[in-house]
Amino acid sequence: MARRPLPRILSSGSAQIARSREIARTAADSATDVLHPLITVSRGLRKLAATARAKWAATPKERRGPTLFLVAACVLVVALAPYGPLFALVALMGAAAWKGRERPVVKTGPDDAEIARLKGLYEALVPYFSVPDDPSPLFAHGGDWSGAFGEYAFDEDGRPTRLRIAYPPYFTDGEPASRARIEQLLHAKSGRGREYRFDWDEEGNVLVMSVLPALPTTIAAQRFVTVPGETVLGFTDAEAVQRTVPVVAADGTEDAPAVVWRTGPRSTEPHLLVVGQPGSGTTSLLRSIALQALPHGDVLVVEGGGTGEYACLAGRAGVLAVECGLSGALATLEWAAHETERRLIAANRARQAGLPAPEDTRRPLWILLDRPSALGHLAAADGRPDPQELLQVPLRHGRAAQVTVVVAEQFDSTDTLSEAVRTHTRARIVLGPAAPEQITAVLGAQPHTTPAAEVPAGRGYARLGTGPVLRLQVPATPDPYDDATSEAHRKAVLDLLPERRASTEAAPVTAAAPVTAATPVPPAAPVTGSDTVSLSAVAVETVPGSAPEPDPGPAPFHTPVPAEG
Repeated sequence: MARRPLPRILSSGSAQIARSREIARTAADSATDVLHPLITVSRGLRKLAATARAKWAATPKERRGPTLFLVAACVLVVALAPYGPLFALVALMGAAAWKGRERPVVKTGPDDAEIARLKGLYEALVPYFSVPDDPSPLFAHGGDWSGAFGEYAFDEDGRPTRLRIAYPPYFTDGEPASRARIEQLLHAKSGRGREYRFDWDEEGNVLVMSVLPALPTTIAAQRFVTVPGETVLGFTDAEAVQRTVPVVAADGTEDAPAVVWRTGPRSTEPHLLVVGQPGSGTTSLLRSIALQALPHGDVLVVEGGGTGEYACLAGRAGVLAVECGLSGALATLEWAAHETERRLIAANRARQAGLPAPEDTRRPLWILLDRPSALGHLAAADGRPDPQELLQVPLRHGRAAQVTVVVAEQFDSTDTLSEAVRTHTRARIVLGPAAPEQITAVLGAQPHTTPAAEVPAGRGYARLGTGPVLRLQVPATPDPYDDATSEAHRKAVLDLLPERRASTEAAPVTAAAPVTAATPVPPAAPVTGSDTVSLSAVAVETVPGSAPEPDPGPAPFHTPVPAEG
């Protein structure tokens, strides 16, 4: 039996209904767009009427009569004034339109997801911020988190970016271990991969956690605006330092907060130690320091790794030597020790004669030693002295002789650093990813921020003497002869290099002629008995007339060293 077709109205009814709904929706949207001004004015008139009604209800009964009389007088004046009713109508419509406009919804509190995260942080802090004997604990399981968290802010992913925590007074916030546990917990619960700063207000029992923005990596090597004796080690947070320098970045010129290291006779931290992982940017930092030192002084470079990272400096004006081998390094450092003694003796003789120090003793001499542990192993295998032993005189008396020593080493070889290096390098830098214990061992203090697991080259922490621990981003100073260097960075470094000397090939460094200098180096004066006494007297003073103090001796690697003099 053949099936009968359904009536047309039943087969096409659903399509017609859907089409009718679409037409009605389109007409409603069009009407809303056309009538939007009228809707806005109507909403404003309703709000104005509600406001007037509330004002009238709040007016005392004894003042309603005078108020009504004043309103009637105003209406009469407006009605009798030329074009008064028209102006009054326009003003009323304008006020209604302004009052009835759609305002964006202002978020007044956290949403459900943010509340859940705050509750999780609160419950995680309960074991650390509560004791059983507390009659009214601020932190308790199932308690109210709003009493402990005063301020909070979240990013677009729902992770906290700022959190103000009030903790009980009996918490041991003066112990670094207790504070480290809280910081580690908040770091893990708030989201890894970001750098957090923790500000402890021990007097007010308040902890403020904030997320720090990443330091810019677009600042390359350039001529910084500094005076002789100042070196820009890198850049840090704006609120951490009080000085900014104009720099040229990838997005234009700006004022960047800089970590400035001051050297010279009046410096309290005349020497620098840089520690990092392989590829963390220690060699790039030493190149940056050399480029900043060459306009005002002479540079000696000793590279223990033997990779040729400083080949761009060879033969340049002001570069006395670039040594990679053991024999050349020993000869160069031995000359540097004798040169330091000569400068001290010459300056002492001039001071005793009432004359200014000779010009050749006032020109800064920079000794850059990269990876001395590699040279130490070679020297031990060959039965020769460790090159670090020759640094004792420049390190101990370099401040008075205008000699600055910069040593770069890797974490796995820090135990091979000599006592002289550990004691007299009061300026410290840690680059690359490192555990908090490693950072504390080098800098002598814990940073106020959590180190990130993955950081770009040149990122780390710096501490000058007994100052605070600062975040640091070293200006990009790669090897211009490396094929992996970008053209912009290569040109920036090559533009800073001084001109080559007349003789492009430097003389070999031997024991008899330890270095080929850009200018003739005066021969060392013979040391007599009186000169020996004068040397010991001038070696410990940095300012003429200051009283000598005994040498404090070597200090542990993880504690700051008191300044000499």
